[in-house]
Amino acid sequence: MLIKNVVATSVILGLLTGTCIAQTADDPAITACKSTGLLALQEKSKDISDLVIDMESVAMSKADTTVGDVPIKMVILGEAYIARSGKTGAPDRFVCLVGDKGKVLLTFFTAK
Repeated sequence: MLIKNVVATSVILGLLTGTCIAQTADDPAITACKSTGLLALQEKSKDISDLVIDMESVAMSKADTTVGDVPIKMVILGEAYIARSGKTGAPDRFVCLVGDKGKVLLTFFTAK
């Protein structure tokens, strides 16, 4: 009975949250978010050496909206570990907005 309730709840939540896409570490959108995010972080802090995205936490959702007049095609949310001088701390949450042709428009990391 408990398993049925968990499955039913999962299905309902999936239907209510919109279209989610299965993701892998080699997904072009995730790769683009990682590389542009890493470059942006390195511009602010030269000791950042890598960005490791926690694929277990990633949620990708197709979008059909705009910010101003810029179309948003996908929103990616998740957690990433920011490596500084070879050491990683607690994960930071991130948001990545992807536009036409897979172009990353924004990658935002929470500040701790």
